[in-house]
Amino acid sequence: MHHDGTPIETLMHRSTFARRGAALLALATLLAPAARAQQSSERPAARPLGAALATSEPMGAISAVRQIPGGKLLVNDPVRRRVVMLDSTMKTIAVVADTTPATQNAYGVRGGGILPWRGDSTLFLDPASLSMLVLDGNGMITRVMAAPRPDDVFSLVGGALGYPGFDSKGRLVYRATGLNFNRRGRGEGGGGGGAGNFQSPTFPDTTPLVRFDLATRKLDTAAFIKVAAPRINVSEVEGRRMVGLTVNPMPEVDDWAVLPDGTIAILRKDYHVDYIDADGKKTTGPKIPFDWQRLSDSAKTAVADSVKALVERGGPGAAFALLSGGGDGGGGGGFANGGFGGGGFGGGRGDRGGRGGGGDGPPPPRRDAATGAAAPAGAAAGAGGAAGATRRGPQVNIVPANELPDYRPAFANGSVRADAEGKLWVRIIPSKPSTGGPDYDVIDRTGKLVDRVTLPRGTTIAGFGAGGIVYLGVRDTAGVHVVRARER
Repeated sequence: MHHDGTPIETLMHRSTFARRGAALLALATLLAPAARAQQSSERPAARPLGAALATSEPMGAISAVRQIPGGKLLVNDPVRRRVVMLDSTMKTIAVVADTTPATQNAYGVRGGGILPWRGDSTLFLDPASLSMLVLDGNGMITRVMAAPRPDDVFSLVGGALGYPGFDSKGRLVYRATGLNFNRRGRGEGGGGGGAGNFQSPTFPDTTPLVRFDLATRKLDTAAFIKVAAPRINVSEVEGRRMVGLTVNPMPEVDDWAVLPDGTIAILRKDYHVDYIDADGKKTTGPKIPFDWQRLSDSAKTAVADSVKALVERGGPGAAFALLSGGGDGGGGGGFANGGFGGGGFGGGRGDRGGRGGGGDGPPPPRRDAATGAAAPAGAAAGAGGAAGATRRGPQVNIVPANELPDYRPAFANGSVRADAEGKLWVRIIPSKPSTGGPDYDVIDRTGKLVDRVTLPRGTTIAGFGAGGIVYLGVRDTAGVHVVRARER
């Protein structure tokens, strides 16, 4: 009998159970890297994209390309505030919407977005006026509709928050913003109140994908996804309200896309695809093989220190670059900045992969060459460092190293695009530094990895066409162009 009254047999049983548990935990720790290495060996070799077929004239930025009948294209250029139509030879033949005083086809004061609608028609979303222009197959504006809920309007322009689409029942599918803004309460004595009466907005770590019926104005939830959730702190110093952000530069997130048949495809953070049809039926694809890279404690510290240094050089724009979750894949994050005003590929200085901030969107995040972590582009934000961020914008802090994930994530926000055949193109986070362009995993309709494609440097995917056509945003010495290329 132990001195506390516990029988010796019970203590021996507990000890044996603890030893077995520790042994199993150690075995799992040893086997996990081996299992991930085996998965990595199942990945097909990466190949270059097919030949380029035609190139457009230079543009200010490219956030989306929509193929319409006759081989024509609608291109959203948020920097020049216009939607243009190109013919089959990639020559500009019409300006569908712009900001010229002489035209009634106003683009709006902020970057908008285009998305496919019924048949050959297209919607142009103007977040400033909370309206959507309906464009027919010839690019003509036929009518104007009210946009869905005002709080969600920036979720509709495409980019880091995903690319909206319609399900088979005609409902608009998009990611709800998920920001919880608690308005300031009553101040002492009935006044407006200072920081003490203002609750900081909160970002949940999950947010719904919703379906909105444009006719009935009814909204329902299709699924929930894991998202980046920066922490915001609002304080008051000497009568001035100060905003601080604490962000994870390497968040583990889900991403999503709408397939041409209206099925919702959700790429989960553990790298498999869930498919949800218009009736809510869910099917799950297999785990996709990936070269998972374990982050040791020292590697996590290096990531945190590296991003802190970049933030200090990045100025106030760092807050918004990291707020997008570090997404720069597939036209998200650093390319379109869809959640923050519709920037576009090519609008600013580009680095590897041609990243460039555009329009009203934030400066683009870039990835540290040694760690792969998301970090803001210092040149886009300007000089000033952390002190400048305090004076002119939010103070950005990085989460402690022990809050970073144990494995480098496979992808970031805005990384998934669906092609005309229903395949998913996933811009992956490279495990090693590379001098080439962005790498994409291609996943078929059953959720299996079937191809890997490396794009040229200074290039991102802007859209797809029938027959294996890929439309690219490409930066070269002459500027930013749309390029039509073959998938193979």
